[in-house]
Amino acid sequence: MHFFTAVFAWLAVGLGCASGAVAQTYGAAGGEGANLREQHWLVPSGDTAVAAHAMLFRPAGDGPFRLAVIAHASTQNVLRRAQMPLPDYMPLAAFLVSRGFAVLVPERLGHGATGGPYREDQGGCDEADYVRSGRATADQIAAALRFMRSQPFVQPDRAVVIGHSAGGWGALALAASDPREIASIIAFAPGRGGHANDRDNEVCAPHALLAAASTFGKAARVPVTWLVAANDSYFSAEFSRRLADAFRAAGGKLQFSVLPPTGSEGHWMAETEAGVTSAEGALARALGPGVSGPAEKNTTKKP
Repeated sequence: MHFFTAVFAWLAVGLGCASGAVAQTYGAAGGEGANLREQHWLVPSGDTAVAAHAMLFRPAGDGPFRLAVIAHASTQNVLRRAQMPLPDYMPLAAFLVSRGFAVLVPERLGHGATGGPYREDQGGCDEADYVRSGRATADQIAAALRFMRSQPFVQPDRAVVIGHSAGGWGALALAASDPREIASIIAFAPGRGGHANDRDNEVCAPHALLAAASTFGKAARVPVTWLVAANDSYFSAEFSRRLADAFRAAGGKLQFSVLPPTGSEGHWMAETEAGVTSAEGALARALGPGVSGPAEKNTTKKP
């Protein structure tokens, strides 16, 4: 039964793209797995002609659960985007599920299985438009979040948005949202234009990125936790602090932390178990009071 449901969903997506509109394909596109109840879903992408592929993780039970949406990193390289596997951020998802959250990891337009137009293009290195690209990312995160808030197993308020790299940059743009809907934003090494010309610690148009951080901070209403590893070569701890200071000086409410080096490249800490372990304290504080630690009732037992 689950096989035919998944096949139907994939065919419907293809037909929808060909006709310029997606049929009623949103929702589960397969059965639940044994690990964190992982499940393939199709959710709104921000483009009515394309459904975004996503991974959903949930605690045991019917909920309703608080929602966490994880926004993945990106790249300006077309081939790398097309070949991107469906992101799952499993260690981070496990941390959140163990604390009672339903976790959605949607794949944005122009990436992997989702495909469609890439709307986050920042432009050339010297004339990068970081405000536009960040808002395009934010719009897609918001589209998935709105849909999930209507699900019966999800609480409609106090969601958490967690972004990584370009996804974190989009999360900063979402800080202008209603705090009753998004309670907090956690950004792992947010930014765009890192590794300019494939060189460590070089950023395309850094002055433009700083100005864009100020623009997002001016409109911010949701508190932000900004995390960067000491060995991040995309956005160094020093440059990340400058970005965070620009966001804060414009009016954004912000907690900034430099975490210990993680692995050989700290930029990917959000994707690794060691990185999530390093960030546990900051994550727990950002999730807010009333969020318990791991408990048996919030985990799915393996068979």
